[in-house]
Amino acid sequence: MDPSLRLVPATGPKAAALQDTSSNFGLHDTLRYGPRSIAAEVQTTSTVKERLENWEETQDNLKLTMLRNVYGLHAPVRMLLERKSVAMNAHMPAFSTSNVHLDVLMGRDETLDTVDFMMPNGTLRQPLDIHAEMERKLRM
Repeated sequence: MDPSLRLVPATGPKAAALQDTSSNFGLHDTLRYGPRSIAAEVQTTSTVKERLENWEETQDNLKLTMLRNVYGLHAPVRMLLERKSVAMNAHMPAFSTSNVHLDVLMGRDETLDTVDFMMPNGTLRQPLDIHAEMERKLRM
């Protein structure tokens, strides 16, 4: 199957188990596989967690591949260029930023996430001197 048409993220690579690196006597073959690492043999992260972290990226790649197959190569290239140009918006540093244009292009305009209604305390604070903020931005 074509990896660009994947609906669900792939599972991550598995660490080599002792059975995979053992010699004929059942001992770890250090000369071929290097020193044995117990930390590499124990799987500390869940495959479900890895799949959930890569979910949006996989879905986005699928949508771009479908655009390419239906409309040609120009469609995903144009979509990516629009996303890039919208992501580099110049704004006043003193005001909170909300990139609605990028949300629409990414298809997140109809979803409600925790970031949308639970803002951290730092974003609620408005600076008192907008001119000082603009000068600080110009110095950067």
